[in-house]
Amino acid sequence: MDLDQLHTFLDIVRLKSFSKAAQTCFRTQPAISAQVRQLEQEVNSPLFERLGTRIGLTAAGRIFAIYAEQILDLRRRAQDEINELERVPRGELLIAANEATCIYVLPEVFSEYKKEFPNVQLHVDRSYGSRVVEAVLDNQADFGISQLPVDEKRLMTVKIHSDEIKLLVPANHPLAGRKSATCKDVCPFQLLLPKSGNTRNRLNAWMEAVEDSIQISMELDSTEMIKRFVITGLGLSFLAASNCSEEVSAGKLATVSLAPEPIIRRLALIYRKDKALSKAALGFIQAILKHAGTQGHSPAASA
Repeated sequence: MDLDQLHTFLDIVRLKSFSKAAQTCFRTQPAISAQVRQLEQEVNSPLFERLGTRIGLTAAGRIFAIYAEQILDLRRRAQDEINELERVPRGELLIAANEATCIYVLPEVFSEYKKEFPNVQLHVDRSYGSRVVEAVLDNQADFGISQLPVDEKRLMTVKIHSDEIKLLVPANHPLAGRKSATCKDVCPFQLLLPKSGNTRNRLNAWMEAVEDSIQISMELDSTEMIKRFVITGLGLSFLAASNCSEEVSAGKLATVSLAPEPIIRRLALIYRKDKALSKAALGFIQAILKHAGTQGHSPAASA
């Protein structure tokens, strides 16, 4: 049973004639009769009865006509809503990102996006590290913000933001005036390290040569907690420069580049390659490329 057969059936009902329905549908009468026979076979009951030179609906035909109208009406309403969705996008988007990204990268993106798409609800799933990638792969999130590299062939990655991971110290600390610091320079001090994630992995590699000498005081999973603890003198830490710019400007903290080579953090918007992108979703990609503070990349460009 298909929608064309339903249209044909209802044309016959409306015109009370196979031949007139055939003319309306620009088909032959045998073709129209064949469609009716197929319908009757599927519902296992005759739909029309001959009344001399006229035709009428059987009891089954009258029931079927009611539901055929409803089916076609639902189809029209579905198409109307889809068309309306393109004109005035609505619905919701769920974005998976860690706490720092939610605070320091996404607010302006969300603000500008909502101006253009006020009827789309934005939801944030606060996730960390590999959980962001898993949420997108499992279709639990429409988009994710993850640190590169992302080694998953099923995902599209669009570079959106980059900044430098720096040593974070109290403003009056002996290292505060340095332009850069090596892993040996931090060995005498207590360290507050991120508990997990790409940044922690890269810091582990940076400190590998002195791993027996470093002093890890705490492992924390909150950017805000790390900053507050450093301010109060509980230890030194490492953060993306954009995540502590306010405290540095206020004179509460100081940042120092890591030597011999700086550690650059690159963030990407990720989404499934096989995901059909609505106008609302495409709008979010454009908004984040424009307002997340990076060099522009086309949504088709993968990392």
